[in-house]
Amino acid sequence: MSLTLYYHPLASFCWKVLIALYENGTAFTPRLIDLGDPADQALMTGVWPVAKMPALIDQGRGETVAETSIIIDYLDQHHPGPRRMIPADPDAARQVRLWDRFFDLYVHDPMQRIVVSHLFMPAEAQPAIAAASRATLDTAYKTAEAHLQGRDWAAGEFGMADCAAMPALFYAGILHPFEGFPALTGYAERLFERPSCARVLAEAKPYFDMFPFVERMPDRFR
Repeated sequence: MSLTLYYHPLASFCWKVLIALYENGTAFTPRLIDLGDPADQALMTGVWPVAKMPALIDQGRGETVAETSIIIDYLDQHHPGPRRMIPADPDAARQVRLWDRFFDLYVHDPMQRIVVSHLFMPAEAQPAIAAASRATLDTAYKTAEAHLQGRDWAAGEFGMADCAAMPALFYAGILHPFEGFPALTGYAERLFERPSCARVLAEAKPYFDMFPFVERMPDRFR
């Protein structure tokens, strides 16, 4: 296989790329990375100097591709499948990119700030970080609820924006539930049930005990 994905099954941003790969049945070699292992950390740094997952190596083209949206864009261009993740039409593509950024920046990032602060910040600093992150999530949930009225997916057909939304909403919904937002809740359920997304969740299941808030996770996912 010409593609190798450096990733971890629990890492939420890795899910985004995995969903795109699974949607199109794209063949790739998975390389699980444990950043707690010095050898793996050195390997990941050699692949992408900031040592963040995921990263994709395309041996056939001699390319190393990093950052989730860029990886999906690259796959669409150089390893296309039956489903485009970013539409060819520029206006439709702009909407997909907008909602991809929305879920990454306003759902995924604040969710991760809560987790990172819990793991690495002094206890006295955590409440302020959590409060600011939850306020961002509240705004994001209201915005998504209004946008998703009458829509099955974030921007037209299933695509990159939905790949971004699933991991963001899965973990954010555990930390800051979105009850009272029926359109957003319905959208999240459609994502969780989609075969590509369900496969990602099934592969992550053996690692969920590593998630620091696993006790809040709904039993159906554990």
